[in-house]
Amino acid sequence: MKNLSQYFFRGLFTLLPLGLTVYVLYLLIAWTESLAMTLIRPFVGQVYLPGMGIVLGVGVILGVGFLMSQGGTARLLSWVELPFTNLPVVKSIYSSLKNFADFFAPHDQDSQQVVVLRVPDQELSIVGLVTRQSLIGLPKGLARDDQVAVYLPMGYMIGGYTVFVPRSWAEPIDMTVEEAMRSSLIAWMASSRSNTP
Repeated sequence: MKNLSQYFFRGLFTLLPLGLTVYVLYLLIAWTESLAMTLIRPFVGQVYLPGMGIVLGVGVILGVGFLMSQGGTARLLSWVELPFTNLPVVKSIYSSLKNFADFFAPHDQDSQQVVVLRVPDQELSIVGLVTRQSLIGLPKGLARDDQVAVYLPMGYMIGGYTVFVPRSWAEPIDMTVEEAMRSSLIAWMASSRSNTP
């Protein structure tokens, strides 16, 4: 009986991530196709091919990315963001999500780096993400010039801490930001790379 319950839970935890991922992708594709049908049908009539919603979605994303790369678009975006940045509760949610997305967006200066914090004369090691190599623009007294800002994510994405530490304490490791965040999400209970022994 004990073996049956072990097999059941092992099978459940193997299939659950796969099933949820497929389900979320299905919902996203179904929503995109439905939206595309609503937008395109008035122009093309009954000539609608499955997959046009995905093509439309990719096109919109590329178009927004192109527009955001142009100089004057930032002012337009600030007007669109106005309601989201002024309403009390919405402002907190929107700014948090925007800052999180900005962290993963491509930057001219590659400041995103996974590091291990090693405090001198201590055995403790903590994995973190360098969020700022330069502290220019921060309030005076917050950190010293020889320090970097490191975000320490907590397990299951409950939150995290940002610490300012000497640059020498932050030792870069061969891991992408995505791998580090994924491993932190599950409290490092599984290998982030399937081929890692």
